[in-house]
Amino acid sequence: MDPKSSALNIPSTSIPKNRDFFIHLEAYLAKRDGVDKLLKISRYAAKFILASSVLPSNLPLTDRLKSFESSVGVSRKAFRLGKFVQVVNAFRGLSPFTSVAHLLLGLVVYGGEGAYYFVEQFVWLGKAGLIDKKHLSQLQRISAWCELIGYIGSVILKVKELQKIGEDEAGVVSSIEIAAVGGVARLEDGEKLRKLREKKLMKRLSIVQDFADALMAVDDIQDGKGLVSGKLLLSSAGLLSALISTHKNWVSC
Repeated sequence: MDPKSSALNIPSTSIPKNRDFFIHLEAYLAKRDGVDKLLKISRYAAKFILASSVLPSNLPLTDRLKSFESSVGVSRKAFRLGKFVQVVNAFRGLSPFTSVAHLLLGLVVYGGEGAYYFVEQFVWLGKAGLIDKKHLSQLQRISAWCELIGYIGSVILKVKELQKIGEDEAGVVSSIEIAAVGGVARLEDGEKLRKLREKKLMKRLSIVQDFADALMAVDDIQDGKGLVSGKLLLSSAGLLSALISTHKNWVSC
């Protein structure tokens, strides 16, 4: 789950596009989210291979992949220690002049996400053996509910933002058409249109990611016994989410 702030989901236009690959990679790996998303890809790639039955169940590599997937899952939870503070600050950064409806929606998004990250710290302590494992099931269910609430709010918020981007895009297109009729081409309009379309693509990808992650949250709530509990479906959703979030973090760092 990623912070839902628009600033975190949209690539910065101030970052040079033609940076040296290894310098870019260093900047990416220096971020907690960068390493976390690589671990996420590794985990769900392993889950996908196991779910697809590509490897025979009696093969030693199959057991190693299961152990690897489980270990990476616990490692990712350790990376989230204190991450709820980032969400709290994102909520505090909302404009005080925003509408009441938008503020309440932000409370749902950031409240759900912040509670999720906070509870996940105790889930990690349980999996690491410091907290009695008998509490794990209840903690994981609370965590999943908080996560799902955050995703529902996030999708609603991003759909609204997508509509606003569409309106801005239509305004720029209209401006370009008027300028073309007058025989005046303005480079800034073309650049603004490009950035808006980039922004729209990232927002759409972010919505797809939220749906994929919400699917896994629903499975956690149902304790793996619901209609969406197919291992191949869930591993595919996790891998898709991991790839999208990795791309978003890559272009923004």
